[in-house]
Order: sequence, then C-alpha cells, then structure tokens
Amino acid sequence: MSFPPNLGRFDLASLRLFLFTVEAGSLTAGAERYGISLAAASKRIAELEARVGLPLLERSKRGVVATPAGQTLQRHAIELVARLEQLAVSMADFHRGTEGHLRLWANASAFMRFLPAALAAYSAAHPRIKIDLEDVFSDDAARAVARGTAELAVIDEHTLAEGLQTLVCDVDELLLVVPPRHPLAACRAVPFAQALEHEFVAFGRATSLTRQMAAAAEAAGRSLTIRVQIRSFDAMCRMVGAGLGIGLLPGAAAVPHAAAMGLRLVRIEGPLAQRRLLLAMRERGALSPPAEAFVRLVERQRLEAAREPALR
Repeated sequence: MSFPPNLGRFDLASLRLFLFTVEAGSLTAGAERYGISLAAASKRIAELEARVGLPLLERSKRGVVATPAGQTLQRHAIELVARLEQLAVSMADFHRGTEGHLRLWANASAFMRFLPAALAAYSAAHPRIKIDLEDVFSDDAARAVARGTAELAVIDEHTLAEGLQTLVCDVDELLLVVPPRHPLAACRAVPFAQALEHEFVAFGRATSLTRQMAAAAEAAGRSLTIRVQIRSFDAMCRMVGAGLGIGLLPGAAAVPHAAAMGLRLVRIEGPLAQRRLLLAMRERGALSPPAEAFVRLVERQRLEAAREPALR
C-alpha cells in the first residue's frame, strides 16, 4: 500500500492554523486568530496540502470550507492538537509536583448541586492531582469530551451526546420562577401546558434545557414563546423580576436566586418535574487514573444517596 509523501510529518502549528481557518470559514480570519500574516498562513496551508497530497480547503468568494479530505483531517486534528496540548500541560504539572490531571467540564447546575462537595472529597483523597474545571453549557461540555479536550463532562440528560458513555450523577427538580404578582405566583404546582400561556425568559434555543422545554410544548400541542434569551441563572431571575417573562430553572439555582430577589417558585407537574445530570465520557475503559477515580467517587456518592431514604 502506498501513501502520499511526508504523510507522517505533520506540523502542529499548521494543524492549529487549519482548525482555526475551518472554524472561522476564512483563511484571513484563521491567520488573524493564529497571529500570523495572510501570506504566511497561505503558505502553511499549501505546505499542509502538499504533505497530504490532496486539497483540504475549497475556496470561494464567500470564504473556505473543508473538502471531504479536509473534514477527515479536521476530525483527527481536533483530537490530536487537544491531546498534545494536554500532554504539555500534564508534563508541566509533573514538574510542579502533581501526580495527575483531572480534566472536567460541567454545566452550571452541577456547580449549584453535587459538584463542589464531590470535588472537595476528591481533592482530599487525591491532593496531588490537579483539577482542570470549566463552567460551560452542557452542549459545550459534551463536545469537549468528544474532541478530547476534556475527559469528563457533567451534562443535562437531554444533551446531544452521541458516541459518549454516561451515568447518572445527580437528580434535580425543575421549578418555575415568576414575579410575586404574576397570575401563577399563588399556585403551588401547575402543568407545564398552563405555564406555556405565558412568555418565557430562557437560555438560548440550542441549549439542552430550552430544547427540553420546546419538546414538552410540542408534546402538549402548544408553542414555547421566548421573549428574552439569557446566558446565566442570575440574568434569568433579574429579567423575571423585571416582568419580562417567567423562567424555568433547576431547584438548586432557583431557590437562592428567588429568595434574594423576592421571586416566587412554582412546581411543575408532569415530565418536566425533574431532570437528571449525567457524567459523560468517551470510553470508561480508556479513562486516565485521575478520571476513573472521580467516576468511582461519583458512583459511591450516588449509591449512598440511594440508601439514605431506606435508613431514615
């Protein structure tokens, strides 16, 4: 079997530039993000295509898109670049006296619920393991694991996580957040279909919670009307307090924000009453020792939580 010449001599800098360019859809933008001139970027991409022996970018007046070969290179390059960067970080950590690296991305709900206590217990048991923690939306966390940027992610159960292995790490109640004089403020619990009669303050439509709300609305034969889109629990509650709509939040986030801002909380009846948080990974058997230790800790905590009601 023959291969194109120099296929084994990939340049990491050129791979990074290629990824920036494909992501931006423009060689000019890719060069700016990488911090080199357009001429230098063009030369690097040309050399990369020469090594592969195939065109990697399809150029037009509207910018560039990856060719089929470029798409394949992109998939592998994302993982390769991420893993090499992680290797550099890990080696630097060992020089500083650490004994491993836990790379964990998690959604905001996890930070409000089980994650702080879990990480405190983990740090106590493994004091020389460095924790690399990111607070992101569930979809971004899942993509980070798929690309190899993170080993583990805490995500909402409705997150698109194709190809990832998951296990339940926490369960939370979803609550409506409403202004004190809102028509729903006097209700203890309402069907979600009734809540759909009102406008919502919500996260972006692509986020897992908003997709879950939209699916529930469609199942009820109703439409979800979003008046304001926000990016944080605090911003949602402030918009709700200003009378711009009602919100739906995990209880762990809703309770402290509602108490601080004088808002009312209303339970949801039906499928949206609870949601599960999942710990996602690419392959359990391929986890690093630090990541496997965290998974085992989460499993123990879930088992202990399941036993508590029986002991009361």
